[in-house]
Amino acid sequence: MTVLRTSILKILSYLMMGMGSLCAQQPNILWITSEDNGPDLGAFGQTYAHTPALDKFASQSAIYTHAFATAGVCAPARSTIITGMYPPALGSQHMRSRAPLPDGIRFYSHYLREAGYYCTNNSKKDYNLIEPPGAWDDSSRNAHWKNAPKGKPFFAIFNHTISHESKIRLQEQSFPHHKTGDAPVPPYHPEIPETKRDWAQYHANISKLDKIVEANLKELADAGRLEDTIVFYYGDHGSGMPRHKRWLWDSGIHIPLLVRIPEKWRGWREVAPGKKTDRLVSFVDLGPTVLSLAGLKPPPHMHGKAFLGVHKVAPRQYVHAFRGRMDERYDMVRAVRDKRYKYIRNYNPHQVYGQYIAYMFQTDTTRLWKKMYDQGQLNAVQSAFWKTKPPVEFYDTHVDPHEVKNLASSPRHAAQIERLAGELDRWQMEIRDLGFLPEGQMHDRRGERSPYEFGLNAKNYPLARIKAAAEKAVDATADDLEQLRDMMRDPDAAIRYWGATGCIILAEKAAPARRDLLRLCDDSSADVRTAAAQALFKQGEGGRAVVVLQTVMQEKNAFYRLRAMNVLDHMDETARVAVARIAEIGDGEQIGAYGENYIGNVIKKAAADLGISTTKNTDKKLRGKQRSEKKSARKKRD
Repeated sequence: MTVLRTSILKILSYLMMGMGSLCAQQPNILWITSEDNGPDLGAFGQTYAHTPALDKFASQSAIYTHAFATAGVCAPARSTIITGMYPPALGSQHMRSRAPLPDGIRFYSHYLREAGYYCTNNSKKDYNLIEPPGAWDDSSRNAHWKNAPKGKPFFAIFNHTISHESKIRLQEQSFPHHKTGDAPVPPYHPEIPETKRDWAQYHANISKLDKIVEANLKELADAGRLEDTIVFYYGDHGSGMPRHKRWLWDSGIHIPLLVRIPEKWRGWREVAPGKKTDRLVSFVDLGPTVLSLAGLKPPPHMHGKAFLGVHKVAPRQYVHAFRGRMDERYDMVRAVRDKRYKYIRNYNPHQVYGQYIAYMFQTDTTRLWKKMYDQGQLNAVQSAFWKTKPPVEFYDTHVDPHEVKNLASSPRHAAQIERLAGELDRWQMEIRDLGFLPEGQMHDRRGERSPYEFGLNAKNYPLARIKAAAEKAVDATADDLEQLRDMMRDPDAAIRYWGATGCIILAEKAAPARRDLLRLCDDSSADVRTAAAQALFKQGEGGRAVVVLQTVMQEKNAFYRLRAMNVLDHMDETARVAVARIAEIGDGEQIGAYGENYIGNVIKKAAADLGISTTKNTDKKLRGKQRSEKKSARKKRD
């Protein structure tokens, strides 16, 4: 009883200390966010930009030149922000994963509400997680800080979509502030009229965003609340252009971040208003920072650290980033960056960068860029996006800001490469990176537990062994084939999966392991069977591969079916009969939070490539189910 009483007193003391600091300083906090835009503002040195309101706001703010999203796409990046934790630790690293959280881990807004804040979100959430109840006082299109009860501090988010990827496709004919012919085109994009138009449209959308942000700030000033409110402006990841959104180059994760701190809290300022700071900031730090500004100590489970407020810590040395499944296409990439150098680890080097993603290919630049590649009209830099990846990429961002010159084999940079590779390994082990498990297997193995709880248990998830197997598979040569064969006999399904993946990468060089791969065609794990089938196809055993993949397409777990369909989509005429049968049946299962039919997307792509059309009845049925699911998702969201 004495121990219990002491513990209770400590907790109460902690709470009293926290509340004491709150009473002394409770600023209002406003977050203005925009979607799919990098730091393409005048304040960040972009001469093509027309952003007078944001530039004026920047003159009153700290300008963070080294702020980074943890992912190049919205939902996983937002998952980071709302929890202050890395999604590969939570199982929310894949696009629209809707992973559950364990008891005891909540959104930062829960802590703010308990501390007396009125918390609103207007209106998109898309946090890639099953939301715990009680996160917001109001989360809707009508949510507003003006509705806060008198005397109650507010925390409010306004999320703006005018800069979103989809808005690049507006096909406007003229731009008030931008000449299409002057639009800057990065060296990896073909400099053609359509690409220039897309880039001009992107910048025109940012100019529209500028007006919206101006209205947000004016509303605050007109209400006399500007000097009582700390205001953040940031983008959720890089631009919506191809090779930007969804990838871990700076074009995908470098974001604009401006923070205005009123005079009464000048002691919290990083730099004087209008000045730039090169402090490294990660999205994982935003949650802890808002708690710190509210006088709250961030809970110890948060991976991020506060960079402002009463609990501010020393600047970080590195930021980390990840890429998992992007809509219907699987990938696994991890990255680490300091202020100058970027290290990227590709765990699926057998895949091309520019996998076909239905939504991404709606942009003219993407379609025409791929068409020009197919026709042999691109230079080496422009062609690289449509080719397979190296296991390791390393860039000097000071010399090569577009990250087109891979220095991974540079002797001069060996020490820096080793340093960042070591940091990436350390981070993956520290957060217990769940990405080494295929998505379907992760959910099956966790059972009723949250992915996070499952990942913490070293017995259930022997990360060191599985990670070592993945590294061996990715870097394997023909001389390592015997080790891969040993991996394919391992009791752990994840290690068998990576053994088979190593054979995919080696292709024909893995022919001596054919017997092992045939044995894995009857494996208890559907992901292992899929990997074995893909390896056999690479060895000319397409018929056997198709049979295996057809059986996987009957699995209850949708992620197994999605992975198998991805493999069928990359096969030749051997898969025609199977794809035709699958297309006739259809697969309308919702995977994402908004009714996304990712399996159906891949089926349609595979069928189209083989000249197979789905029946009108099947298409009608699938469209009806998708509409119903989307309607249901909207109701839940609103």
